[in-house]
Amino acid sequence: MAMLDQILSFNKQFVASKAYESFLTDRFPDKKIVIVTCMDTRLTELLPKAMNLKNGDAKFIKIAGAVVAAPFGSVMRSILVAIYSLGATEIYVVGHHDCTMSSMGHEAMLKQARAAGIGEDVIRTLDHAGIDLESWLTGFASPAAGVHASVRMIRNHPLLPKHIVIHGLLIHPDTGQLEVLSNGDESRA
Repeated sequence: MAMLDQILSFNKQFVASKAYESFLTDRFPDKKIVIVTCMDTRLTELLPKAMNLKNGDAKFIKIAGAVVAAPFGSVMRSILVAIYSLGATEIYVVGHHDCTMSSMGHEAMLKQARAAGIGEDVIRTLDHAGIDLESWLTGFASPAAGVHASVRMIRNHPLLPKHIVIHGLLIHPDTGQLEVLSNGDESRA
């Protein structure tokens, strides 16, 4: 609880000093964009600065590897909410070099789960329930491949309006340099 105590202590001062006032905005993204990116801590402040985005400019969805893994999962639902309820018109999938997901295999993850006390009975139950842990816990061949797969998943979604533009980018987590992988001009297949 030591970290929670530190957070709450800081928060009390943050609110009392009205430091929040510099962050005031509404729920609508000013630049009408959604950024789907990795949860890597190196990108927390770097990515918005590298893209010249400030608070209120974009909706950020952070997930491991920037992977949109399920067409009807929570990530895709969040993208559709940003479009239909919040006026977003462009989507940027931003992966990054040196991503943990590019080296992640299901065996290592399951080994760590077992070491943390997850029993074989749980793993067997998931397997018998039709959960494909091997593919679910396996990363991608490269960060670029992950971005391309996510762009395809979004682009081909049946509820995505045709006017929405989807871009795929990679960012270098040390320098912030962006590389365009997909510029939004590709047609939907």
